[in-house]
Amino acid sequence: MKREILITSDGSTTINLPDLNEQYHSKNGSINESYHVFIESGLRQITSDKVSILEIGFGTGLNCFITYLEAKREIDYVGVEAYPVTEEEVEKMNFISVLKAEKEAAIFKEIHKVSWEEKNQISDIFSLTKRKQFFEDIEDKDAFNLIYFDAFGARVQPQLWTVEIFQKMFNSLKENGILVTYSAKGSVRRAMIEVGFTVERLPGPPGKREMLRAIKTVS
Repeated sequence: MKREILITSDGSTTINLPDLNEQYHSKNGSINESYHVFIESGLRQITSDKVSILEIGFGTGLNCFITYLEAKREIDYVGVEAYPVTEEEVEKMNFISVLKAEKEAAIFKEIHKVSWEEKNQISDIFSLTKRKQFFEDIEDKDAFNLIYFDAFGARVQPQLWTVEIFQKMFNSLKENGILVTYSAKGSVRRAMIEVGFTVERLPGPPGKREMLRAIKTVS
């Protein structure tokens, strides 16, 4: 399938799949979307001293890298990706320059070069485990404070936005854990509610009216 590099509205890059009319990040701004959905609506809502994060769709590593940049406490980050991006594609991402994070350029390279299937200590307070895994095979239990749900959209991969998948997400979270996603589809919200999540509609990132935040509340 054809893959190409696209410049989004905030000047940052993404990977475009023209045959599917789908991108790894929003065309309205890769970095803007990451900050709005995953940092502001997710990471900054967690109050614990140590945060364990599961990312569904590690992709270009943008969410991981921005989380590293924003880390003010201990973070244990797990990124799941069935189809890792290529080294050539990573080199074409311009996140370092747009974020003005030249001092951390080596870290962005490191998160892509470290071994899969093992825990890697990226800094004193940030660890990264990359798992090459299909989302359907996730079996974690009560393990995470926060999930970044960043899979391709339901129009392209509806099987990733089902009751079965969100049951796995619910099981993976600790009590009062949070899942955030850019999606606001009614079918997605209903699937979340069916498995037990308390779901909020929030203002969306640029180009989207709404997004969803789901909380694991246990009665």
